[in-house]
Amino acid sequence: MALWRGSACAGFLALAVGCVFLLEPELPGSALRSLWSSLRLGPAPVPPGPLSPEGRLAAAWDALIVQPARRWRRVAVGVNACVDVVLSGVKLLQALGLSPGSGRDHAVLHSRSDLEEAFVHFMGKGAAAERFFSDKETFHDIAQAASDFPEAQHYVGGNAALIGQRFAANTDLKVLLCGPIGPKLHELLDDNVFVPPESLQEVDEFHLILEYLAGEEWGPFKAPHANRFIFSHDLSNGAMNMLEVFVSSLEEFQPDLVVLSGLHMMEGQSKEFQKKRLLEVLTSISDIPTGIPIHLELASMTNKELMSSIVHQQVFPAVTSLGLNEQELLFLSQSASGPHASLSSWDGVPDVGMVSDILFWILKEHGRSKSRSSDLTRIHFHTLVYHILATVDGHWANQLAAVAAGARVAGTQACATDTIDVSRVSLRAPQEFMTSHSESGSRVVLNPNKPVVEWHREGITFHFTPVLVCKDPVRTVGLGDAISAEGLFYSEAHLD
Repeated sequence: MALWRGSACAGFLALAVGCVFLLEPELPGSALRSLWSSLRLGPAPVPPGPLSPEGRLAAAWDALIVQPARRWRRVAVGVNACVDVVLSGVKLLQALGLSPGSGRDHAVLHSRSDLEEAFVHFMGKGAAAERFFSDKETFHDIAQAASDFPEAQHYVGGNAALIGQRFAANTDLKVLLCGPIGPKLHELLDDNVFVPPESLQEVDEFHLILEYLAGEEWGPFKAPHANRFIFSHDLSNGAMNMLEVFVSSLEEFQPDLVVLSGLHMMEGQSKEFQKKRLLEVLTSISDIPTGIPIHLELASMTNKELMSSIVHQQVFPAVTSLGLNEQELLFLSQSASGPHASLSSWDGVPDVGMVSDILFWILKEHGRSKSRSSDLTRIHFHTLVYHILATVDGHWANQLAAVAAGARVAGTQACATDTIDVSRVSLRAPQEFMTSHSESGSRVVLNPNKPVVEWHREGITFHFTPVLVCKDPVRTVGLGDAISAEGLFYSEAHLD
């Protein structure tokens, strides 16, 4: 009888604790675990999916993401586009008859041997890298072998094409895409993407993306992390050949939003060419009718002089909005002597306060103000575990929804799902953080029920939200472009 009473009591108490989970989902997990363990009922139960932090955060996003009052109707995107050929790096190099020797980095690849050395160098570090392959014929042979490889996958590539593709998912939006578009890329593009005839060319620009898995081995090399090595012989994008076609197409298309990308592709060009082309970029931007917002999407760069020129030669003040990730943000600060420039690299998750300081500096030094005629009023920053949207007050609306939408698409696209699957994602953002390190910022404690945090600093508003990171991502190439496009889609510009 005593045993029966004990079991009944335990069952009753277990039911009571279950009710607490249902009725008070915000009660700290530590308190619930303490109560459960005090009853000596074994391991504490895991809350069901919808009540997990991930489930609560996803539900909160859905409630916050609303359409802007004034939506974009026509978006023009240019100017870098290509076909991404994605396959196993080890398997391709083996098929090419190569074997792992001593790893060595090469700023430019001139041969198959250079490719093998550079690939294993970065594979051994588990680091991503992108290189230019100088020999046209050798690259063509490798690209042909890669394209014909049984496991090779072909995707839309290039920031502009990827952003255009994301916008095209909204069928009520008309999308213009300008870039070097060959037959294969044209075939891969959404039917809702309009390509001017002048953008079409007979041959595609191929970028080879050699992937490797965490723990994958080749000879003496073992990858500590999953990552990819990218290389190409891309002359059209490198010279931004379609810039003039892009600008000349705008008069007839009449967009209400312009998205520009591809400046990073000029890294393989001479300094003289870079300087000349940047001036032509500025001239082209000045030809875009006043009142049309221009978003500039940055990408990975290693040339500090080119980045400094982009910042200082009036490119930043000529655009309305920027999109970038943590590597690009820190490199920008290092190139232009901004805050925390002495930091060689981020130590794990980028510090929120430091990121906030750099975003504030960009908008204060190069953004719009009473004493400066700059058009720059918005920056969308994204990293793996969180996003921040920083805007100059009075110029943008619906940014709470925009940052939440950008974060949501990161979780769905990486996992290849239509909606957030809480069983496949995890909340990895810092549970608490400071909003600044260069001044006395405030301390924020993350609450999944209120996932967008807002703070203000001298006329600039910041919106922060965590990301639900896909545990087993299907594909991460182009994720940043999808994030920027989704954030822009939900944004509303207040034009002068």
